[in-house]
Amino acid sequence: MQVPLLDLRGQYHALKEEIVREIEEVCESQRFILGPKVEKFEAAMNSYCHSVATVGVTSGSDALIIALMAEKIGAGDEVIVPSFTFFATAGAVARVGATPVFADIDPVSFNIDPADVERRITKKTRAIIPVHLFGQCADMDRIMELANAHNLIVIEDACQSVGSEYRNGRRAGSIGNYGAFSFFPSKNLGCFGDGGAVSTDSREREGVLKMLRNHGQGSTYVHNMVGGNFRLDALQAAILSIKLPHLDHWTEMRRRNAAEYRSLFAASRIGDLVKLPVEAPFTGRHIYNQFCIRIAGGKRDEVKARLGELGIGCAVYYPLPLHLQECFKSLGGKTGDLPVCETVARDILALPIYPESTTEMRETVVSALDKILVG
Repeated sequence: MQVPLLDLRGQYHALKEEIVREIEEVCESQRFILGPKVEKFEAAMNSYCHSVATVGVTSGSDALIIALMAEKIGAGDEVIVPSFTFFATAGAVARVGATPVFADIDPVSFNIDPADVERRITKKTRAIIPVHLFGQCADMDRIMELANAHNLIVIEDACQSVGSEYRNGRRAGSIGNYGAFSFFPSKNLGCFGDGGAVSTDSREREGVLKMLRNHGQGSTYVHNMVGGNFRLDALQAAILSIKLPHLDHWTEMRRRNAAEYRSLFAASRIGDLVKLPVEAPFTGRHIYNQFCIRIAGGKRDEVKARLGELGIGCAVYYPLPLHLQECFKSLGGKTGDLPVCETVARDILALPIYPESTTEMRETVVSALDKILVG
């Protein structure tokens, strides 16, 4: 059977009537930029994430940029980021004129390794951006200890992890000084285009973020600082407000699907040829934005191609660590610098995990892998 990596149509049809009504209401109001729909979503998102304040913005990438701008991080500053992550984490640092400093990752969670972060702190370091990759929080206690010891800003890249929990029920985006969220359609909470949000730990920072997202305006046409156009559309906020109450249910479905994969792999002949994702000891709730396995022996690309031939969706997140990307060549990164990042990038493969996927689909995926890897 055909197994897509992601199919959003089921989610849409379940909520279609509500969504269409909400879109019509926005169209009738003709209030498309900020306004009450955005304020309603910001309040709901803030409550969900257990933050002090949350500000809607244009995308997860812009959420990172605006947090860096709020702290006046720029030329001459260094920001420590993991090398194994989506490009925007480091791209945002470069966009504000600062220098991304790449750190290796923990082989269990695939998140930034605090020990390697500590080795890379210099007098120029201004911030750390831990990424809660694939829906699992980074080791935030250790990150915050380092940040407090060196007077550093912490911006949680929670773009793949809205609703993820660290130990003691602390939610992604509520632990550091800022949290950046993405609502790209394929995310576990997705809108109908680009959208994002920034959570923060103080009302003062909230005020700065709100000015920065609207060209630095303190009042109409009075500009207190140089900002940008980072405003969340009312249409996207309206759609997100409908989806947010369903997020915990979708998360539990993803977690159920992950558990079912584990059972199916345990009953297969695959054994050590595939490494399944591991929930770190400090993880409170992994939301499985992706379910990423590792395929041993340098066979990942061959396996991916064979699955594609069988009509089974899969993807590589991410094939080339950021320290080896052409655009960061001037920073001097070379093969061998970050061995865990490089090994994981060679082995990793994401399998379908979306909430509406079926048991039959997972059985098809594991059966195919069994035949490909064992014969």
